[in-house]
Amino acid sequence: MKKIEAVIKPFKLDEVREALSAIGVTGLTVTEVKGFGRQKGHTELYRGAEYVVDFLPKVKVEVVLPNHLVEQAIEAIVKSARTGKIGDGKIFVTSVEQVVRIRTGETNEAAI
Repeated sequence: MKKIEAVIKPFKLDEVREALSAIGVTGLTVTEVKGFGRQKGHTELYRGAEYVVDFLPKVKVEVVLPNHLVEQAIEAIVKSARTGKIGDGKIFVTSVEQVVRIRTGETNEAAI
């Protein structure tokens, strides 16, 4: 099993969710996060005063999948989240050793 964490632009969330649902992903976790990469933030004007926004709003999508769905999920996220502009985000893939569904006690792939 693998865990995919994708940090994407907030307005792309619905497209990513639909793309993952289309390949059979049944559940995911979404967190509103802030961060920066190469963008290094930007300058905004508020009530005539200029200020620097260091951290940009992003959305982190987390999903745990069986190994056979990982490549399809990565492709789905890339296709649906890409705008072609800086700040599109990143995808991180890590191994998951064990999963337990609290309600039923099911483990590993049965718990996903």
